[in-house]
Amino acid sequence: MAKKKRQRISYVLPLASTPGGHRLGVNGLAFDEERNILYTGGRDGVVCAWDLDLRAQKRNPYTDATKEKKSTVTFRKQVQAHTHWVNDIILVKNNLGLVSASSDVTVKLWRPHGHETAQAYTIGSHSDYIKCLAVPDRSSDWVASGGLDHKICLWDLSGAGKTLEINVSKAGDVVKGSVYALRARGSMLASGGPESVVRLWDVNSGKGITKLVGHTDNVRDILISDDGDTLLTASSDQTIKVWSIAAGRCIHTLTMHNDSVWCMYSNDPNLAVFYSGDKSGLVAKTDTRHAMEIDDGVSVAVCQEHDGISRVLPVGNSVWTATSSSSVNRWLDVDTELDIETPPTSPRQERRASLETRNHLSPDSSATPPPTSNGEGDKNKIPHNAVLRISNTALHPGRKNLGRLPNTSATNVRKASEAMITDDLSLVVPIRGQPAETIEGQNGLIKHVMLNDKKRILTLDTAGEVVLWDLLKCVQIKSFGRRHLDEVVPEVNTTESVANWCAVDTKTGKITVMLEENYCFDAEVYADELDLPNDLAFREDQRINLGKWVLRNLFSKLVDEEIARDEAHRRTIYIQPPPSSGLNRPGAPTSIMLPESVTSTPVVSPGSLTTPRAFNGHPHVPATPSLAIGAATPGFAPLSGTLTLPPTAEENTAQSNGAVPSVQPTPPATETLNDYFSSPTPIQNLSEASSESTKIPLTPGAVEGTALSIPTSPTEEKKKGLFGKKFPMTFPKKLSTRTSTEVKAPVATEEKSDTASFKSSEKEEKVIEDNFFGVIQKIRQEYEDHLDSKPDQPPPPGITPSLPIETPVLTPPPHTAIIIQEDNPESGGLADQYRGEIGDLGSEADTLEKIAPMWLGEMLLKNQIPYKDSVKVSFVLHPYENLLPSIASPDGNARLNANRMLRAKKIMAYIAERIEAPPDPDRPGADPESDALKPEEYLELYCQGQLVDPNTTLATLRVHVWRTGGDVVLYYRTNGRKELRLPHPSDVPTTEESEEHTGVVR
Repeated sequence: MAKKKRQRISYVLPLASTPGGHRLGVNGLAFDEERNILYTGGRDGVVCAWDLDLRAQKRNPYTDATKEKKSTVTFRKQVQAHTHWVNDIILVKNNLGLVSASSDVTVKLWRPHGHETAQAYTIGSHSDYIKCLAVPDRSSDWVASGGLDHKICLWDLSGAGKTLEINVSKAGDVVKGSVYALRARGSMLASGGPESVVRLWDVNSGKGITKLVGHTDNVRDILISDDGDTLLTASSDQTIKVWSIAAGRCIHTLTMHNDSVWCMYSNDPNLAVFYSGDKSGLVAKTDTRHAMEIDDGVSVAVCQEHDGISRVLPVGNSVWTATSSSSVNRWLDVDTELDIETPPTSPRQERRASLETRNHLSPDSSATPPPTSNGEGDKNKIPHNAVLRISNTALHPGRKNLGRLPNTSATNVRKASEAMITDDLSLVVPIRGQPAETIEGQNGLIKHVMLNDKKRILTLDTAGEVVLWDLLKCVQIKSFGRRHLDEVVPEVNTTESVANWCAVDTKTGKITVMLEENYCFDAEVYADELDLPNDLAFREDQRINLGKWVLRNLFSKLVDEEIARDEAHRRTIYIQPPPSSGLNRPGAPTSIMLPESVTSTPVVSPGSLTTPRAFNGHPHVPATPSLAIGAATPGFAPLSGTLTLPPTAEENTAQSNGAVPSVQPTPPATETLNDYFSSPTPIQNLSEASSESTKIPLTPGAVEGTALSIPTSPTEEKKKGLFGKKFPMTFPKKLSTRTSTEVKAPVATEEKSDTASFKSSEKEEKVIEDNFFGVIQKIRQEYEDHLDSKPDQPPPPGITPSLPIETPVLTPPPHTAIIIQEDNPESGGLADQYRGEIGDLGSEADTLEKIAPMWLGEMLLKNQIPYKDSVKVSFVLHPYENLLPSIASPDGNARLNANRMLRAKKIMAYIAERIEAPPDPDRPGADPESDALKPEEYLELYCQGQLVDPNTTLATLRVHVWRTGGDVVLYYRTNGRKELRLPHPSDVPTTEESEEHTGVVR
C-alpha cells in the first residue's frame, strides 16, 4: 500500500501595504518589447508587471541627464506565484506567458494577459531548488529548467508535463551536478554549475554533445550566439570565457571583473555587445563590434550597486539591475562607440584627474559623465578611469598607440609593463554614479522570534522595525520602532510553557504559519487567560485547543457553505412516504404547514432538516457550558414521543439555565394509534429507537459537562454490540483514533433478505475518498442508512461543528491567505495544491472538497481531532520541613504524575484531600468563613525555593522553574489562614476518587 502523502495547511498574515513592489530581493528580470512591460521576480515569491514609458526614456543620455524627474514606470499587476524565492523568470509563447522557477521546487506558468491573472499554474517540479530557465526562442512550445537536484527537465507549455529529463550526474559521471546556468538555442542546451564544466546537450535525444573545460569555479551564466557557434560563460572564478563550439575550446578569457561574475545579457546576435554584473555590484558593458581582436574591444564600468547583481537587463537607453535589495534601479546606458579620453602620462596628472572626477560627482550631476583630464569637460568622450581592461593581455584603450612600440627592446617592453601596472592601480569610477530611476520596494520581514505563549511573535523587517503580532487574530499588536530584536524579547515574553502547535517562517517577507496533522492540535491554553468576550460562560479551568480554534475560524465560510449544502442534500434525499391504506380516510390533509421558528437560533428536533449551526461569526452563544454541550449533540432518530433539547439563552423560555435535558415519556399505544400523523406500528421499547448515551468529549483532561442521554434497559445493553444482536462485539475504552463529539451505536439489525444483502454489498463497494469530501461521503452514507431503516423519518443532521464555547469567534482579516500543500516524495518537497483567501473559501467549496485533507474535514464538520495520548509530567510532593502530614503511600512512595497542563491549584486540592478532614459545619467551633477557603488560598507550593503561583502549569514548572532532569520536586505548607484538622482514615478519599477530582495520578 502506498504511503499516504502528508498535507500541510498554511495561512499568511497580511501586511498593511499598497500593491506593487517586492518585499525582498529581486532575482529575475524580463521585458516584453511589444507591450513595453517589465517583469520582476523576487525572493518574496511574487512576480510583478510594470508598464514602461519608453518615450520619456528616449533622450540623449549625456546632454539631458539632469532633466528627467518624472517617473516612467507604472505598476500593472502582480501574482503571488510561489511560497519561496523566485530564482528566474522567462517570457514564453510570444510574450503571452511568463514562466517562473522557484526554490519551492516548482515551475509555474503565469498568463498576465489571460482571463485568470490572479493565479500561476504549476507545469512541473524538481526535487530540489530550481535555479534557472531557458527557451530556444519565445515562440517555443517547451521550457527547460535546471535545479540543484542535478536534473535538466523540459516541460510542455500546453500542460502535457515533462517531455525530457537529463540527469547531469549520471550522464556526466560527476558529483557536483547542480545546474546554476542554462541556455538553449535550437536543439542544443548548454548547462553549467559547480562542476566548473560547460556541458552541451541534444534536446531531441537527451544525450550529451560535448563538454567545455576551462573554468575553475561555479559557472553562473551562459550566452549563445544566434548561429549557435559562440558561447559566453560567466563564472565565480572572476572570468568570462569565449568558446568556439566548432573548435570545442576556449578562444578568449576576459578579466574585466575583480569579483565573481553572476550574470550576463546580450541582444546582439553575435554577442559582440554584452552586459555583465558581478558580486561586488559592478555592471560592465563590453563592445567588440569594431575590434579586429577581442583584446581591442572596449569594456566600460556603467554603474556600481551596493549589492551583488542578480540580473542585468538593457531596455532602450537604460539598463535595469536586480540585486538583493527589494528595489529595482534603472541606469542610463553608455554609448561605447564614443572616443575614449587619453589617460594622463604622469602619475601626478592621473591623481589630479581622479581627484577632479571624484569632486565632480554630485547628486545633481552624477548621471553626467565626468570631465576629461584636461578640465575642459568634453562630454563626448568616455572617461579614461571608467574603462576596464578587457583581459590581462590588453592595454588600456587610450594607450594602445603608446603600447604598440616600433621595436621590442627590453626597455620598451618594460615601459609597456609599467603602463599596464599603472592602469591596474588606477581607480575605476563608473560613469553612472546614481540611478536615473528606482522602482521602490517595500519592507519585508527577515527575522522572527516565537514567544513562550505560542500565540504571539516578534518580527524584524528590512527597515529594522520590530513588530509584535497575534498569530490567532492575524493582526499586528504593537510596533517597537527601530530597535534590536533581542532587546525587545524580554519585555514582551512570558514565563509559561505551551506545546508547539505550528511552524512559522518569514522566507517570503511575510509571516507564514504552517499546520500539520501530527502536531497542530497539541497546544492548549486556559480560557481564563485569554482576552475573550465576557458573555461566554466557560467552565472552571476550561482549556481551548489553539489549532482547532484557529482552523475553525479560518474556514468558517467553508463550514457555512457545507451546512447549507447539507440541508439541501437532506431535503433532496428525503421523500415522505404515502400514507398507508388504513389511514386513507376522508378529510385527510394533503399537506402539513409547519410554523416558522420565531427565534434566530436553530433548534435540533427529531424531524428537522436543518443542520445545527455553530455561531462563529455571530454573537449568539449558549447560556451555560452544559447547555452548549447539549446543543452540540446531533439530533437523534425520532421517537414516538418528543425529544426536547434544552433551550438556549436566545429562546427566552421559562426553563432555568441549569435545567437538564429531558426526554418526554412515550405516550400510550392507544393514543398513538388514534393520532392521525403517527406510525401505524407503535414502538414497543424506547431503547430500540434510540442510540446509546452519547457524550461530547472535551479537550484532553478537561472536566466533562452534562451530556444528552437516553435511558436503555440493562438487558438490551447486554444484547447489543456494535453490529446489533447478530454480531455482538465489545470494545476497549479507546474506541478509535479520533476524539469526537459523538460515538453512535447502530440500532440492532434483523435478518435481511437477499435483496437487502445485495444493497448492503453495493454500499460496501463505495470507495470513500481520502480527502475533505470523504467526510461528506461518510455523512451522506449515514443518511442513506437512516432512510433504509426509517424511511418515514427525515435524517438528522450529520454536520456538528464546534460551538463558540469551544472555539470562540475570531475575525481574521478577509485577505488572509490560505495555502494547502502536499508532500510529494518524488519532488522532495511540498507542492502547492491550493491558494486562496479566507473570504473566498465558501465560494470555492468544490475545489477544497477535492484538495483539503480528510483530517481537516473531520475537525470542521464533525468536531473530531486525531487522538493522542496526553503528555504527563512526574513530580514528587513533600511537606515543607515536615510541618504537615505526608501524602506518601504506606510504602513511602510520594511520586505522582499528571497532565502537563495541570495547574498547581489542582495539586493543592489533591494535597488538601489527603491531609485535611472534610468541612463539618455542625462541629463545635466550626468557622464557616475559614471552611469556605479554597485549597490554593491556605496552602502554598514551593519549587526550587520559589513560591509557585496557583495558576502555573506543570509544564511551566518543569521548563522555567525546575529546569533540570528527573521528577519535579514540590514542597507544600500552609500559610496560616486556616487551621487544618487531620482527617480520620475513613475520610481520606481513595486514589481513584482523587484522580477523578484533581487529575493527579499516583
